Amino acid sequence: MSDRSYLEEISIRNLGIIDTSSLELSKGLNVLTGETGAGKTMILTALSLLLGAKSDSSLVRHGSERLVTSATFSIPQSLTAQIEDLGGLVEDGSLILTRSVTSDGKSKATVSGATVNASTLGEITEPLIAIHGQSANTQIVKSVRQRELLDLFAGKDLRTELNVYAETFNTYNEMKAKLKSLITNASARDSQIADLELLTKQWTTLKPTRNEYAAVEDEIRKLASVEDLRIAASGAGSALGDEDAGVLSVLGQARKFLEAAKGKDQALDEIASNVSESFFLLDDAHASLTSYLSSLEADPSRLDYLQERKAALTSFVKKWGGSGSIDYEMAEIAIRVKSAKEMIADLNGGQDRIAELEAEIKVVKVKLLTNATTLTEVRNRAAKKLSEAVSNEISGLSMPHTRFHVDVIAPDYKGSLKESDFTISGCDEIVMSIQGHKDGPKVALGKGASGGEMSRIMLALEVVIAASAPVGTYIFDEVDAGVGGKAAIEVGRRLHALSQHAQVIVVTHLPQVAAWADRHFVVAKDSDGQVVQSGVSQLDEQARVSEIARMLAGLDESVSAQEHAAELLAMRGK
Repeated sequence: MSDRSYLEEISIRNLGIIDTSSLELSKGLNVLTGETGAGKTMILTALSLLLGAKSDSSLVRHGSERLVTSATFSIPQSLTAQIEDLGGLVEDGSLILTRSVTSDGKSKATVSGATVNASTLGEITEPLIAIHGQSANTQIVKSVRQRELLDLFAGKDLRTELNVYAETFNTYNEMKAKLKSLITNASARDSQIADLELLTKQWTTLKPTRNEYAAVEDEIRKLASVEDLRIAASGAGSALGDEDAGVLSVLGQARKFLEAAKGKDQALDEIASNVSESFFLLDDAHASLTSYLSSLEADPSRLDYLQERKAALTSFVKKWGGSGSIDYEMAEIAIRVKSAKEMIADLNGGQDRIAELEAEIKVVKVKLLTNATTLTEVRNRAAKKLSEAVSNEISGLSMPHTRFHVDVIAPDYKGSLKESDFTISGCDEIVMSIQGHKDGPKVALGKGASGGEMSRIMLALEVVIAASAPVGTYIFDEVDAGVGGKAAIEVGRRLHALSQHAQVIVVTHLPQVAAWADRHFVVAKDSDGQVVQSGVSQLDEQARVSEIARMLAGLDESVSAQEHAAELLAMRGK
């Protein structure tokens, strides 16, 4: 057991009818006994809370503000990294768990002092401890649980093959999801290609030029106002060039007067220069107006063309561009048109990728099929060994003619497989059943076994699986339900055998089971019906004789009962 964890100590305060209790447990078989109602199940309740079970304010002892339960586990080096990855802290090989519940239902959990939630507590303790009661017997009838037990028994070989299969399975599903996405997007891709091709075609047809829209608008404004422009230019020309009262005539006369006095006064020469410059500027303007008037002609057809061109440019941008100015959006569209050919080539390549991915998936599917087949083969070999081993165990538990069967139901790998046949755990369905006698029919667990038989089958399974299972501590509640006599002795023997591989804690009412204990605890209650601080105590050998005598006859002072008790205790040495 050096490579396994074990529960060193558990302390309980204010849980149910328990005031204060503390148990120091051994690595082997630990037994809890006591009269009905003494509080034995409260020990299991405390452990369940430490495993992350749902809290309940009704568990808090009447009159108390909160219950507190804590446990100390010895952790081997092989488990330290796994626990610390989950948020636990292992110090000097020990892990301390604490769970408290207040009377108003608030719960708090800590691992080595660090606060965690209940689910994290469950993850940390999963490889450490397993509780088996009536609920475990209910779980074992489920196919998923049966597969887990078989895989646990199969050990390293199965884990290796399962990891290989799971990796291939995940790769296969990722590739299928990618293919589905590509196919789903195929229609959108085709639409993109069609849009790009249409854009390119319409651009080529339109043949827009840089800043064309602004130039078109300018020309439209001009052609739409020809008469107004003619009146303005003609009037301005007349004002400048009229022979009698035109500006040029008046300036010409002023210029002549000033020219006559040129050179006589510098100040007047400067004024003459300005007048002369103005005359020439206005004369140039008059000439430009005359030229402008000669070129100014109405062109209705040109105006219509420009209006149509403006509408075409506007419509094009509205369809392919954004909300910016027409010339800005046209420049942006020009960039898209320039790269459209390359984009179309890339999008057309998607169909090639689909074909390529489909080919890759076929290869991975073959590998997945091979991995699944190997996984089934490993499970079949393990199922045969588990069937024989458990059958041998239960034959000594007053079920001598009962055979235990583990069947691996796999699909026809050479036939047509459905996608649903493949799961993360393989293609196998595990069916555990019992056969009442050699020629009897196989009956599924839960249908062909009583509660007592189910408890014994569960015990047999645990004994067989324990050698390869990683769990360090097994806790059994009511494992001896419906068992008595010789079968009870054999239950105790199997529990003792299981304790050679892992720590075992058993709550029992059978003296034949209690006699096999390495450490025996008794839960007693005082006269007022409440367990006092010393209510859970470890028994020495003499006290064990008295307790087992009480369990046998109801009288711990009975001489015959004590003799029988001593005889039972002597079994461990045989």
